[in-house]
Amino acid sequence: MKRVHSFMTDIGWVHVAEENGAITEVTFPGEKAPVGEISKTPLLEKASFEISEYLRGERHKFSLPLAPQGSDFAMMVWKEMLTIPYGKVRTYGELAEGIGRPRAARAVGQACNRNPISILIPCHRVVGAGGKLTGYAGGLDLKQKLLELEEDAPL
Repeated sequence: MKRVHSFMTDIGWVHVAEENGAITEVTFPGEKAPVGEISKTPLLEKASFEISEYLRGERHKFSLPLAPQGSDFAMMVWKEMLTIPYGKVRTYGELAEGIGRPRAARAVGQACNRNPISILIPCHRVVGAGGKLTGYAGGLDLKQKLLELEEDAPL
């Protein structure tokens, strides 16, 4: 059974879902909240705590079990995104090379767009060629804010 917890942050309401002991979704203000039983499980409380710490610049790594759902290709892209260090960015082309598919930058972009676990799987750290900010589920303003947060936070 999917359980969902919503909590207020500096960016607005964030919604987190868990199923079978792992985080399956994170959504932002303006996005549709995950559907499930409203609950405050220990894992959802830990997720809200860690995400809140991150948004205050106090956390650089997450310790939550993740279980995104997607195609095999998307799963490869999301796994590669997890290797992007805090405060760094990669281009879609660099991610494509990282998964051994150097000509698949557009498909990588589509997988980033479908990332169900934003922030925890750091799609905000993926930029277009030349460092150009491109689409983000929470909007480009939020993407910019998250990148600036990581840039300004002490490591």
